[in-house]
Amino acid sequence: MTYRVHNFNPGPAALPLPVLEQVQSELLDFAGSGMSILEVSHRSALYERVHHKTLADLRTLLGCSEEYAILFMGGGAQTQFALVTMNLLPVGAYADYLITGYWSATALRDAGKLGDARELWSSATTGYDRVPTPDEVQVDTDAVYLHYTSNNTVVGTQYPYVPNAGPVPLVCDMSSDLLSQPLDVSRFGLIYAGAQKNMGPAGVTVVIIRRDLLERCRPGLPAALSYIQVAAQNSLLNTPPVFAVYVVGLVAQYLLAQGGLPAIAAHNAEKARLLYDIIDRSGGFYRGHARPESRSQMNVTFRLLPTELEARFLAASVQAGMIGLQGHRSVGGMRVSLYNAVSLASVQALVAFMQDFQQRWG
Repeated sequence: MTYRVHNFNPGPAALPLPVLEQVQSELLDFAGSGMSILEVSHRSALYERVHHKTLADLRTLLGCSEEYAILFMGGGAQTQFALVTMNLLPVGAYADYLITGYWSATALRDAGKLGDARELWSSATTGYDRVPTPDEVQVDTDAVYLHYTSNNTVVGTQYPYVPNAGPVPLVCDMSSDLLSQPLDVSRFGLIYAGAQKNMGPAGVTVVIIRRDLLERCRPGLPAALSYIQVAAQNSLLNTPPVFAVYVVGLVAQYLLAQGGLPAIAAHNAEKARLLYDIIDRSGGFYRGHARPESRSQMNVTFRLLPTELEARFLAASVQAGMIGLQGHRSVGGMRVSLYNAVSLASVQALVAFMQDFQQRWG
């Protein structure tokens, strides 16, 4: 059998092994075409079947009605920081942002280069260790949208609820938790997510936008930057990231076969519970960054005390076949990414490693 590590990378991240095996089996001859999916024209009937099935399976997984358009775009979520503003924020209006970490702060900074984007709430003063409670967010009904990041990969916090934006369209960067749990899409005006955490490989960004909001998008933008024009061509305005869309489609089929998002959420919750339990029972040897009420199910962040042991921990974890545990450069420490394809067995192996490491060095 091919050697496989315990992959805790923060993104690009682990993919389901059955999906990788299917990609491998189809790579040279896709659907009897005599071509790889990497060689297929995006204008061909062969690819159009892949494209339309991927869209349909995503709708099924999310329970997403036809009131929403689903777009496949390039450029990653960071490009959406600008495109949201370009499309939704007209001159003379303003948008509000909830700031809970590195990426939401970056989204606000980029939006501010293009329009009037305002910080409504921030946890920066406490090191982004929590998200706001529902009563801390006082929505300004004059804002054209309210933006937030549902899961903060760098610091390991996650909203346990969907903010109530009232009549204001809610815009969310769900790059690190879309398809990890059930979701009421009807609460949102726009959702965007890079695929490389839970949905597929890097290269495609999924945008879900309510059609009435789509109609209010700014006209006259360059075609590839316009939600209106991309939606009008069903994401086939220009060459889409064919291979990435194909793999997203395979992942969607795999998740449906596992029982859909409720089953995936239960699996993810069990993985997170095991890891937070070992942190909480360590007597302070492992110290989590996020406050318990804001803890992420996707990214578990912690430091070791004393911190001088962290380099030793990382080196030993690599020797034990565990990859991707180093924390983001802005916060240090450890980060364990528990995306959908990370197995329970991998988490159990990590917990056993952490127990052994504490016994040796605690």
